[in-house]
Amino acid sequence: MTRLAALALAAALAATPAEAQSLRWAAGTDVATLDPHGLAEGFTLSFLGNVYEGLVRRAPDLSLEPALATEWRNVAPRVWRFTLREGVTFQDGAPFSAEDVAFSIARGKGQLAGVRGMLAPIAEARVVDPRTVELVTPAPDPILPQALANVLIVSRAWAERNGAAEASNPTRNVENFATRNANGTGPFKVVSREADRLTVLARNEAWWDRNRGMLAEVEFRPIVSDATRLAALASGEVDLIMPVPLQNVPRLKASPGIVVLEGPELRSIFLGFDIGPVLKHGDAGGANPLADGRVRRAIGHAIDAEAIRTRVMRGAATPAGLLWGPGVAGHNQAEDRRPVFDPDRARALMADAGFPEGFALTLDCPNDRYVNDDAICQAVAPMLARIGIRLSVNLMPRAQYFPKLARLDTSFFLLGWSAGTYDAHHPLRFLVHARDPDRALGSWNYTGYDRAEVNGLIAAIGQEFDPGRRQSLIDQAAAMIRADAVYLPLHHQALAWAHRDRVRVVQRADDFVVLNWITLR
Repeated sequence: MTRLAALALAAALAATPAEAQSLRWAAGTDVATLDPHGLAEGFTLSFLGNVYEGLVRRAPDLSLEPALATEWRNVAPRVWRFTLREGVTFQDGAPFSAEDVAFSIARGKGQLAGVRGMLAPIAEARVVDPRTVELVTPAPDPILPQALANVLIVSRAWAERNGAAEASNPTRNVENFATRNANGTGPFKVVSREADRLTVLARNEAWWDRNRGMLAEVEFRPIVSDATRLAALASGEVDLIMPVPLQNVPRLKASPGIVVLEGPELRSIFLGFDIGPVLKHGDAGGANPLADGRVRRAIGHAIDAEAIRTRVMRGAATPAGLLWGPGVAGHNQAEDRRPVFDPDRARALMADAGFPEGFALTLDCPNDRYVNDDAICQAVAPMLARIGIRLSVNLMPRAQYFPKLARLDTSFFLLGWSAGTYDAHHPLRFLVHARDPDRALGSWNYTGYDRAEVNGLIAAIGQEFDPGRRQSLIDQAAAMIRADAVYLPLHHQALAWAHRDRVRVVQRADDFVVLNWITLR
């Protein structure tokens, strides 16, 4: 062996361990912001949960386990006390304390914070001592700890020092230092950030948890194009991709060196209607036909959910009648039923409502957020044409889509929801309750729906500790929502990820990627 060849071999062997500890990950969308209080959106919170931490976290089986808090208990009807972990530091070396928890709760409840609705169950965070904090709720709250896994804690000193004491918000085009910089307590720290191109993470060697995983570096790239993302996996340019287009699953399963991960997801996909007096996007002679429950029910009977499941989703979905699916506390299979596909009945309802010839309507839809979201919306158009509804499908990237909905600039829309607390109260509070900005209720209710009986049931569910009585209240609310047909559930989504066989990944049913659980061989 020549000296040059020997040097080359030595260099290759020296590089192998470092390479083996590096993960290259691609997804169909980018992280919206690095501010952990900027947006209550699943993928962004999933990514940031590797850098920041909450008081609690989810185990692989989705059970609750300690994180920045070591224990918690309900010490009074409206007070939960959390004992904080000792010896934790932020990535800039500053110690973690109860002051940071109280500051983060207040920051997340600010008027600009995108996670404001997540923190509505908390009236006040009280510092008892540096290792103890009490969270006071407006009313007794049996599931408060379940709601805290994605409430991420920031350093008060760091935020105030860098002009980020208030949350930024990408949907309002409000930025500050925390938008592009991060300082958490978690297992990874941000090394560099180029929005829409590349974000690099490195292992936080000072992380408090002894189980630090084996990844030393993570390169995350948003690759919007399905074909480009698949090609990057096939060539070895990336190690992990999500999601996998369902039509490509069989081919990937047959590809040497590639593993496809499939499983049920907690996310439910549904259509929503603006039921206000004005049809914002469409033409029905000056009226809003969607304000009439008969028209909404007609649309439900006109959509063939089984065809969407088999043809668009290729079987990777379960038809839904609820806004929450199996795995979410409060799910009742007997209530999880959707309208029967019956075009004749749909046409009769349209005629009875005074629209026998139909009308023009626009369906707003993201094209990069949910599995086959654009294809689902396009499949709906010919189904509604059979009952006279001339549907225009308005596809757009999520960066434009969610701000549009937040402006209430929609008449008919597609949305997906994963219960962050793994409890039915979560979608009920965010999607169904009347909009109440002061209490951050109904913050994702773009329909105009406001029914006093349902609002009352949601309040009662949030305070009920008895499991049997609580389930009865949830079932009552579900029946009313189904009768009013303000939402039309389509299916509970399934997950499909793929990775190189050098990677071992734990797939969580909430579509969260926990980098510390990834192993390499």
